Amino acid sequence: MKNLDFVLLLDCYGGLLTERQRDLLDGYYNEDLSLAELAEPRGISRQAVHDSIRRGERQLLSFEEQMGLAARLKNCRSLFEKIEILTTQLSDSDSEIGSQIADAAKDGKALL
Repeated sequence: MKNLDFVLLLDCYGGLLTERQRDLLDGYYNEDLSLAELAEPRGISRQAVHDSIRRGERQLLSFEEQMGLAARLKNCRSLFEKIEILTTQLSDSDSEIGSQIADAAKDGKALL
């Protein structure tokens, strides 16, 4: 299975890559295309596709190391999920507030 972390990194930092790297990484991770399927229409070798993807992955990891946006998004999502779980544990007398908090947590997750 391809590393799903790169899907998030590509969403966060894909605009910082070259168009070719972005297209190849998008095809590889989001469309689940093989190296051969990516190479043929471009008239390049599978090795060239592989090298470009690896270079793009290294760049994405470098961007994440410097900026940490993907990690912050994961942490936010985790916190919203925790809030949703905790609101189900509120007593019946707090159900109105709990419902509002749960809705806010769902809205927050949807933004991510």
